[in-house]
Amino acid sequence: MPIEMISATALKAILAGSEEYAFLDVREHGQYGEGHPFFCVNAPYSVIETCVPVLVPRRDVLCILMDDGDGVADRVHARMTQMGYSTLRVLDGGAPGWAAAGYTLFKGVNVLSKSFGELVEHANETPSISAEELRGMQAAGGPLVVLDGRSPKEFHKMSLPGAQSCPNAELAYRLPELVPDDSTPVVINCAGRTRSIIGAQSLRNLGLKNPVFALRNGTQGWRLAGLDLCHGEVAQPQPALDAAGEALAAERAKALIRRFNLTTVSPSDLDAMRRDRTRTTSLLDVRTEEEYLRAHWRGARHAPGGQLVQATDEFLGTRNARIVLSDDVGLRAAGTAVWLMGMGHDVYILDADARTGSETGPEPRPTVSLPQQIALTDLAQAVSQGARLYDASRGMSYREAHIDGATWVTRARLSVTDAGPAPIVVIGQSTDLVFGVMQRLTELGATEVSGCVSTPEQWRAVGYTVVATPYIPEEADCIDFLFFVHDRHNDNLESARQYLAWELNLLGQLDVQERAALNPLMATEPEAV
Repeated sequence: MPIEMISATALKAILAGSEEYAFLDVREHGQYGEGHPFFCVNAPYSVIETCVPVLVPRRDVLCILMDDGDGVADRVHARMTQMGYSTLRVLDGGAPGWAAAGYTLFKGVNVLSKSFGELVEHANETPSISAEELRGMQAAGGPLVVLDGRSPKEFHKMSLPGAQSCPNAELAYRLPELVPDDSTPVVINCAGRTRSIIGAQSLRNLGLKNPVFALRNGTQGWRLAGLDLCHGEVAQPQPALDAAGEALAAERAKALIRRFNLTTVSPSDLDAMRRDRTRTTSLLDVRTEEEYLRAHWRGARHAPGGQLVQATDEFLGTRNARIVLSDDVGLRAAGTAVWLMGMGHDVYILDADARTGSETGPEPRPTVSLPQQIALTDLAQAVSQGARLYDASRGMSYREAHIDGATWVTRARLSVTDAGPAPIVVIGQSTDLVFGVMQRLTELGATEVSGCVSTPEQWRAVGYTVVATPYIPEEADCIDFLFFVHDRHNDNLESARQYLAWELNLLGQLDVQERAALNPLMATEPEAV
């Protein structure tokens, strides 16, 4: 299929419209994080076959593909065409062309969500306290509850002394079990700024009597104040609600829906939405993973509400699509909807208890199968007979451990020379990555390519020499890893300062169009429930 190009100026007009589109940055994660347009979503070429169907489920939606001006988007165009995507455009000049047209390339990830968080703080005047102030409150020994609004995995990596894990979407729902009365101060923290702000304002949106604060600059601010963090803390299971707590959550959900003019839909409404082939409708279950696995509605994807707000671009690739949120009594869905609507999304709340859903277990995910496999125990013989050994693991994984003699490769940088005449064996720790490299090598002319998905532990177990190369691949080649302030959570305080300055400066980088997309919803009336 011929490739239809689109200019940056023409694309900018599309981004301002109300029609559905998917603006996909098909470069690797590190390249994306070094600078990308505001409304684009990362869909790396290395895993395009399994990434795009999740981000862009409707295959006739307009998809704009952006690379580095290096031809990668052309290859993605070919693959997506084979996958059934029918309305594809390639951005002329790629990311450099976007910048040359005078438009901003934003560093970092989850830029839209983090910009929105800063705007929420400005619009609501969300109260915050410094690390020193929080430490003083703790030292005073008075009533105080500190809740960490991040995921349990992030909480395990580092946390504040005395904090409890309660992901943002769970805060309002679990509050009766976590806060003993309506006078105890509540402080919400994250690792930086956004989730502290969103979490604190989520509680304030309920009209609570409790003093509620965001911890300014999160765990990074805590370290910059010279205070120590905890490491390895295990997040406790979220407390179950009793009948009174569940009834209160249901009442608070109704109040949020009324006060923020949210829209609910019935299961039959959802069915009608899904039958409409001209629109994308995504059903997202915002509860905890444990609840989702026990029961959920057919076709619902798991998207914990706090993470969905924080990293919307990791769950949804189609802008202007319909988003339907699923919950039990509706409070988590309503709280999440407030923020998603403020980011310009078309959001609905499913008026049905997800606990009665007919589906169980994890959601089905797109998969790929290696066209030709080789047993791990046969690698040495293949190499001794002249086969080249490539490792398709992530660049940083290769640095940490790879079979001695294996060459690191990434799909986007493969050339005809890499395909060569000799047999090729591709190993790696991800089926998706190994498949992508095998496909590209075959496309480049390799005739004998086999793959083996395996781990360093397995390599050692069968007797291969496993080595580390801390600086290979070099940073310039390691395009799948974002080096920008990557060590800010590993006690590099200068990186932490740089990150916080970056986040505070996001709003100043937005142009009129980008700023217009972000409009925090304001309650129509104050109310305490």
